[in-house]
Amino acid sequence: MSQHISAEPSRGPLSDLRVVEMGQLIAGPFWGQLLADFGAEVIKVEQPGAGDPMREWGREKPHGQSLWWPVIARNKKSVEVNAREPAGQEIILDLVRRSDILVENFRPGTMEKWGLGYDALAAVNPRLVMIRVSGYGQTGPYARKAGYGSIGEAMGGFRYVVGDPSNPPSRAGISIGDSLAATFACLGGLMAIHARERTGRGQVVDSAIYEAVLAVMESLVTDYGTGGYIRERTGAILPGIAPSNVYPTKSGVFVLIAANQDSVFRRLAEAMGRPDLAGDPRYATHTERGKRQAELDAIIAAWTAGLDREELGRILDEAGVPRGDIFRTPEMLEDAHFKARNSIIEVAHAQLGALKMQNVAPRLSETPGRVGHVGPDLGEHNRDVFEGLLGYGRERLEDLARRGIVGQVHREAA
Repeated sequence: MSQHISAEPSRGPLSDLRVVEMGQLIAGPFWGQLLADFGAEVIKVEQPGAGDPMREWGREKPHGQSLWWPVIARNKKSVEVNAREPAGQEIILDLVRRSDILVENFRPGTMEKWGLGYDALAAVNPRLVMIRVSGYGQTGPYARKAGYGSIGEAMGGFRYVVGDPSNPPSRAGISIGDSLAATFACLGGLMAIHARERTGRGQVVDSAIYEAVLAVMESLVTDYGTGGYIRERTGAILPGIAPSNVYPTKSGVFVLIAANQDSVFRRLAEAMGRPDLAGDPRYATHTERGKRQAELDAIIAAWTAGLDREELGRILDEAGVPRGDIFRTPEMLEDAHFKARNSIIEVAHAQLGALKMQNVAPRLSETPGRVGHVGPDLGEHNRDVFEGLLGYGRERLEDLARRGIVGQVHREAA
């Protein structure tokens, strides 16, 4: 069994909310993680005997267990309900009657096929907020097409601008489209809860992956709509933003330096022993530096290549020039700032011991979030929810389990 849920009541700012999570993989479950981190009671509904495929995802699986699941399902409860069957749908409706939010990220139309569209849910709880995360949104000609995060990243413009211009469109190395859609869904869900305080009614929050990606694409649309400019892949730089790049060091590693603001560039020039650069009309202003980006980068790279990483960092820090090492996880675990802010924590897992994972973000001064436990075992909270919350009797539950509608409730603890 995974770590037992603490009996200590949550003091998180969302501790008055109960959430039914019906999503799977990343977009829906990451949304649930965000709310659970801040105290919401998140009841994750999974297919009996199978569970969320995320239980199998992750590059390393010691003891046959995913190392992603403990993070994305942390602080949640797990129950097994077969929502494809009418008896299971009745259980979902019973949960909805007692909940504030339901989140799902199935292909649009799936919940309606199961008799669990918003009209049916609002009929039993008009105050319910329904969060719907999908590739293309709930409306439009593409709505019912299959759409994973990677497709949304491509459609939203992100994939085209990521990578080196000499290579095909690249990816970010993480499932950024799913995470963005979940984050915008979280924002929308909390806004809908806020609106409910005035209206007394819930509503639907429709978060499309491609639109979430599009929302962070800065002036990409306006650049073309007004100026006819199409952003291209530019590798480690943004065209016209100089100097802001990765530069070599004598140590053989790269350091990122961002000194594109005029006053910061003057400080960099002083640190380089080249105050003349800041006074040179070719480099004195943001616009002029942008015109000569490559030649300016070459000047800076020639300077940094003669310095060890540590010496370069000391010089730039003393000069007040923003710079940063390019961290992997080993560097994060050793970094003094990460340690001082407790950015990475350890959470107990019964089989795997102490698991390191990122802490809750953002930080609230009075009502902070916290990680109480890792992702639960499949159906770990069947009894807690079915008997304790819904008040189902043992005989009814045993019948539902025999029929495959719910998971076992009275099984012995592992």
